[in-house]
Amino acid sequence: MAITHDAVREVLSRILEPDLKKDIITLDLVRTIKVEGNTISVEVEVSNPAMHSRKRMEEAVTFQLRQAFGKEVGVFVNVSALSGERGNLRKVLPGVKHIVAVASGKGGVGKSTVTANLAAGLAREGLRVGLVDADIHGPSMPMMFDVLQEKPRTLEKDGKHWIVPVESHGVKLLSIGFFAAPDQAVAWRGPMASKALEQLFKDADWGELDVLLVDLPPGTGDIHLSLVQAVPLTGAIIVSTPQPVALADARKGVGLFRLPSVNVPVLGIVENMAWFTPEELPENRYYIFGHGGARALADELKVPFLAEVPLVQSIREAGDAGRPAVLQGDTPAGRAFADLCRAVAERLEQPVTA
Repeated sequence: MAITHDAVREVLSRILEPDLKKDIITLDLVRTIKVEGNTISVEVEVSNPAMHSRKRMEEAVTFQLRQAFGKEVGVFVNVSALSGERGNLRKVLPGVKHIVAVASGKGGVGKSTVTANLAAGLAREGLRVGLVDADIHGPSMPMMFDVLQEKPRTLEKDGKHWIVPVESHGVKLLSIGFFAAPDQAVAWRGPMASKALEQLFKDADWGELDVLLVDLPPGTGDIHLSLVQAVPLTGAIIVSTPQPVALADARKGVGLFRLPSVNVPVLGIVENMAWFTPEELPENRYYIFGHGGARALADELKVPFLAEVPLVQSIREAGDAGRPAVLQGDTPAGRAFADLCRAVAERLEQPVTA
């Protein structure tokens, strides 16, 4: 087959955009096609901004063109995410600019506390923020946002019933905790838990958001893989304490998102409980879990180090009271979480690579 502009378009029309379920020519996702002798250059857009989605599209285009024109043909593919009004072509959460997972390999490192404060802090800075509590078996966000007694309402729109997130401290919030009694154990197997999580994304009226945070359960299991398949993640944040046993699991957390089948950019690592500061000695630091372990891990794995959060009593008290410590202002905890919010906001403003 002769390599012509029309012939290339014909080949590309065989490639489906996985989220939109139509071919990339019909959807007008092919921005440019250049044919120079035995070399083809193509620019394509996809609805999912995550690295793994762009990589799969690049591989599909390369495969189809070489299958049609021969393995010796030179193929150069540039894949970018839909932007502006065209970004609304995305079916899953079309009004959400960034979806960020917050994960930890190990339980008990304060991942949910970090997520709650990051959400409230970004909202305080004027961003439109949502939060999905995906810790199906141990949901804690209703308590941390003082909405234990709240229940999401529903509305009918476009012939479908939608879940309306609860709002607190400027954050839109959904949690499986809203649908179970506080003392009720959620004893679900993986598929049922994954289905419930999917509904929190696809059956909820999130509206327009700058960022949607997802508080994942500890570990690297079904929920994590289901999330990657269900929604277009911008990136992931890993939370760890400085101690070696937590760092070993944090390393696995980074490794999960770097798997070829997942391939989600890691926005950075947060070191929680970096040091202990007693209230009566606010200038003193006691490194009871070790010193600088998460920062060293970030350097080793070549991912950004986002912030250090101290172990102070006010953070625990604020979480129990349902008012995240980031809202306290000029305190050690408030300053630490404010630094984290700035670092994450800056990462979201620049192109993120794996």
